[in-house]
Amino acid sequence: MNYTDFLKMIPEAVLVAILIITFIADFATAKKTEVRKWMNPLVSIMFCVLTVVCLLPLPAVHAFGDMYITSSSVNVIKAILALGSLIVVIQSRVWAEKSQKEGEFYMLLTSTLLGMFVMVSAGNFLMFFLGLEMASVPLATMVAFDMKRNESAEGAAKFILTATFSSGVMLYGISFIYGACGTLYFDDVRHQLLTIFASFSDGDTSKMLLPVMGLVFFFSGLGFKISLVPFHFWTADTYQGAPTTVTGYLSVISKGAAAFTLLAILFHVFTPMMRYWHVLFMIVVVLSITIANLFAIRQSELKRFMAFSSISQAGYIMLAAIGYDWANSVTALSYYILIYVVANMAVFSIISVVEQNNGGKTDIDDYNGFYQTNPKLSFLMTLAMFSLGGIPPFAGMFSKFFVFMAGVHGADIHTTIGAWGYAVVFIALLNTVVSLYYYLKIVKAMYIKHNDHPLPTFKSDCNTKFALALCTTGILLFGICSYVYQWIATAA
Repeated sequence: MNYTDFLKMIPEAVLVAILIITFIADFATAKKTEVRKWMNPLVSIMFCVLTVVCLLPLPAVHAFGDMYITSSSVNVIKAILALGSLIVVIQSRVWAEKSQKEGEFYMLLTSTLLGMFVMVSAGNFLMFFLGLEMASVPLATMVAFDMKRNESAEGAAKFILTATFSSGVMLYGISFIYGACGTLYFDDVRHQLLTIFASFSDGDTSKMLLPVMGLVFFFSGLGFKISLVPFHFWTADTYQGAPTTVTGYLSVISKGAAAFTLLAILFHVFTPMMRYWHVLFMIVVVLSITIANLFAIRQSELKRFMAFSSISQAGYIMLAAIGYDWANSVTALSYYILIYVVANMAVFSIISVVEQNNGGKTDIDDYNGFYQTNPKLSFLMTLAMFSLGGIPPFAGMFSKFFVFMAGVHGADIHTTIGAWGYAVVFIALLNTVVSLYYYLKIVKAMYIKHNDHPLPTFKSDCNTKFALALCTTGILLFGICSYVYQWIATAA
């Protein structure tokens, strides 16, 4: 092994440096209350540096015998994940200080982001699995961070059990792939699958069983991570039980990394099996969007409401995968994740500050008449909900438009598969109308419903204001600034 390969992992090296500096700062200021108030600004600055590094035009890298691979599209998704993590760090200051475990939280967040970076850069199933577990284990600890709340312990237990089961299912699928192809390298697996499925035209189907089963189990395992239907049952309880800051991180950063990785592996490894996973994906996308929308309508607790919203959004994200063109699909998916990060983090930033001033309650009814006492937060929540629902001219409308276009790009309507692709996009479009209904429920509660005792007027802390300013700027500008989409498209 050439140890100079470590120097090529620039974003990961920056994350390791952040982890070490945070550990030293936390250890050195353990008993110095006045000094510890600088912990959040220090970590925020370091994550800002990480975001800038990821935005730099870094060269494509092949390291460790192609186990670690980066490209311009991988660097784009790393920049988006870094930006989302920066917003999480900024808005978490008050909650993290109250938890008295501020340093531990930042170290866990950095560790799980490091795992996601390794996962999206993997060129080998073993490296991918290691990155996935590096992300999942600290994330489970973050879900259980508020140990004094029974809901937090329950949510963490369900998350850990589900993560363990899904990892086992995925590893089972990887073993089938290894048994069929004799290798774990993505490029080599693709070449072996091409050979195996070339024999299908000759009538020899004896070698097809292992790779097909491997694909199904692998997809099922990763479907748990993205919380696609029918692998979504853990999501609502975990989102409700986890601290709100962690819920926001779990809903956008973790989901975005897993969705990008799944898309890359399907297009780069399972290309010879496209006819199989296309049909599988169409079914899962329709179920995810439809069932999540129907369950979201019934929710009365806001974090559970956002959990089913995230399941529906996962369906929209993966809608880009049913297209036939890698560049269009990865561009639409990355752009959707970027818009989803700013819109969803705006919502969770507001939920967090309201929760801190409402005795920890997060019921939707508590927002009745919210506009009377907190008009600015109500307005920002409305913008975020409109973006999530896809109402023009906000960025969410453009992100949905691009995944719809990517979903049918290259499809031939005169073929069965192509016709079904158009049908899936049409169903997703109809579901957008349903999603508008339940997103507007929150707006209705804030502006129309009457409450004799609305939430009191309160001021947000400076960090929350700054995080909301970043998110609102993204909601308003990312849709109308074509440079952002062009930047992602050029990278793809």
